[in-house]
Amino acid sequence: MSNVLEHYHYLHEIPELGFQEFKTSAYLADALEQAGYQVTRNIHQTTGIVAELDSGVPGPVLALRADMDALGHVIDGVACARHTCGHDAHSSVVLTTAQEVMQQGLVKKGRLKLIFQPAEELGTGALAMVAGGALQDVDMLLGFHLRPAEECSVGEAVPAMLYSACSTLEATIKGVTSHAARPHLGVNALDAAVAAVQAVNALHLSPGLTWSAKATRFLCDAGVTNSIPDVARVVWDLRSATNAPMDELKAQVQRAIEHSVAALGATAEVVVMKEMPAAEIHPEMTALISEAIVDVLGDAGLTGAKTTPGSEDFFHYPRQCPDIKAGFWGLGTNLTPGLHHPEMRFDLSSLETGVKIFKRCVTRVLG
Repeated sequence: MSNVLEHYHYLHEIPELGFQEFKTSAYLADALEQAGYQVTRNIHQTTGIVAELDSGVPGPVLALRADMDALGHVIDGVACARHTCGHDAHSSVVLTTAQEVMQQGLVKKGRLKLIFQPAEELGTGALAMVAGGALQDVDMLLGFHLRPAEECSVGEAVPAMLYSACSTLEATIKGVTSHAARPHLGVNALDAAVAAVQAVNALHLSPGLTWSAKATRFLCDAGVTNSIPDVARVVWDLRSATNAPMDELKAQVQRAIEHSVAALGATAEVVVMKEMPAAEIHPEMTALISEAIVDVLGDAGLTGAKTTPGSEDFFHYPRQCPDIKAGFWGLGTNLTPGLHHPEMRFDLSSLETGVKIFKRCVTRVLG
């Protein structure tokens, strides 16, 4: 058995939020150096890591990417970090793959790079790694994610995960405060915010598109119960199965917010908090991953490509570096009750499978 469970159990107990993965990053970097890799820490002044193995023989540059950050939750009234998206598992699988590749001498040509990325949940970790030059010489890039039970079972893997585009918009809606006994002297920001939510709910894009726009946060408090509130903040989560409709959706949502609040005498400042592009996957990488899955799990373990309304900042990489051939696959883990759930659980035995699939990819490209 590999060290994957040892790594997982350690990382699972030290969850850290985006760009704060100090213990996680140090653990991974130390282990990679001990394995014999050339390691660069603090990519772009962040917790990001790049490790490299150069065979000394001409060949392609293959990179494996893992994310490191945990999620923030409020549990029993207490704010905390918790690994509820499996990034601890992702880092453990890629670290173990790196160790075994080195131990078994699997790289015969080209170079292998390991990219451990911060802040996936913030949507800006991949962009920081690109800005730090981590991808500038990469030819092929592979990433993966644990999959919920309803998508993929233990003993199965998905060769291509087709993630959706996601944009997070926040509107600061400003009215005019007044005494609640004299509402005509003010502009109620709460009323304006409610109108904005309803206006966005009434939007329609083409029925042939897969998209959604919904309010996910509403903050408004005058401080007392007998005053008209003058400020409200509302956040919307926008999704689109492909990249093209997202610009239209964002424009319609912003227009709906601004016009609806203006009808009540308020104003709205709308900012984009986070954006993640939809999947752009290279067919050669999907073929490579499919072959590796069959090598490890047999034909029965290979599912078809799957579409998800979730988003992944991994896809900033091919968007920012279009010459890279990117592939992204899903590992069956019997994960329940779901990603981002505070009590997320999965079958730990599946991590060994993840290591084997990545090793087969490395062997096929660099062996």
